[in-house]
Amino acid sequence: MPKFTWNIDPILVHIGPLAIRYYSLLFVFVFLGGYSLLKWQIERGGGDEEDAGDFIVYGVLGVLVGSRLGHVLFYDLDKALKDPLWVFRIWEGGLASHGAVLGLIFAMYLFTKRRHVPFLEGADRFSFSAALGATLVRVGNFFNSEIVGRVTDQSWGVRFPRYDRGVGEVPYRHPSQLYEVALGLFVLLCLWLFDKKLGKEKRPRGALISLFFALYFPGRFVVEYFKEYQTLPTSSALTMGQYLSIPAALLGFYGLYWAFKRKLPVGWVRPEYDDEDYDDEDYDDEDEDDDNYDPDVEEEFAKPEKVSKKSKKPAKKAKKAPPPEDDEDEDEDEEDDDDEPPKKSKKATPSEDEDDEDDESPEPPPVEKKSTKKKKVEPEPDDDDD
Repeated sequence: MPKFTWNIDPILVHIGPLAIRYYSLLFVFVFLGGYSLLKWQIERGGGDEEDAGDFIVYGVLGVLVGSRLGHVLFYDLDKALKDPLWVFRIWEGGLASHGAVLGLIFAMYLFTKRRHVPFLEGADRFSFSAALGATLVRVGNFFNSEIVGRVTDQSWGVRFPRYDRGVGEVPYRHPSQLYEVALGLFVLLCLWLFDKKLGKEKRPRGALISLFFALYFPGRFVVEYFKEYQTLPTSSALTMGQYLSIPAALLGFYGLYWAFKRKLPVGWVRPEYDDEDYDDEDYDDEDEDDDNYDPDVEEEFAKPEKVSKKSKKPAKKAKKAPPPEDDEDEDEDEEDDDDEPPKKSKKATPSEDEDDEDDESPEPPPVEKKSTKKKKVEPEPDDDDD
């Protein structure tokens, strides 16, 4: 590639007071292209289009917030302190890929937790979109004449007059943005070949996102040798990007080892849940989506059924409830009547005991013993006296 000068206006077109930049347009391509790749991956794994649409929104928001905050904290904190509103003017450039990764991880965690999908499953499905986004964003950096490379005398050097303002002779620099564009395309190609080689859905869970980390961040570490220092002084052994790339690359290598050791099956699956795992709002949302939904019928029949499922124990207690008080009173009266004759028999006269013995049927042996004892105490009849 021969040397050339890059001095293109970063604004593509003006629509009234609104300025459409190349950088903003490329972000639209990131959203559309990322959605297409994510939809392809999720539907192949068993998900639906709605999951892809929601996931890409989470991902783009996470990337925007994370990359902007990462750039502010890692590279331009002094500028943000002088002009706080500059933090919100993201169309002017200034996004850090390492911050984008952190924001994307947080967004994926929120989405997968809400949809009850394994985190690594969601991360694998997003890896293609992440590689495409890393590629197109660097194209936007090139249009903005930012994140330029170091001065070089190579035949492919590029001059950036918009970056080197106030300099007598604009030097040639490494087009480091284009180096990272090539890196992103290389990673995207490797992901596709890796996915195809392992048989699409036969790869272990966590392998795709780990491969992305293991390829992109070591490549980013190498490209940093050609990029201009942004935060740390030139006396530093490494740039800020290199320091941040080391843990990310190590995480990718370990992730590949872990994924092929565990060999977890892939698939956009959700675990089964019991009725207790759903709130009343979840039932209401499902019912309202039904065409035959009737709120009056639902209120009369559906809700009692839910309550009855959860009130099995109280029903059992109701079966063991005591009888009514009236029956208790009648039973107590009968028991009192049955108990009164034995009380009188203890104080009965001898004659009454004899009459009772004549009327009663033959008693078992214990009763006969009692009768003999009583006869000893009873007086003799008066027939002899007469």
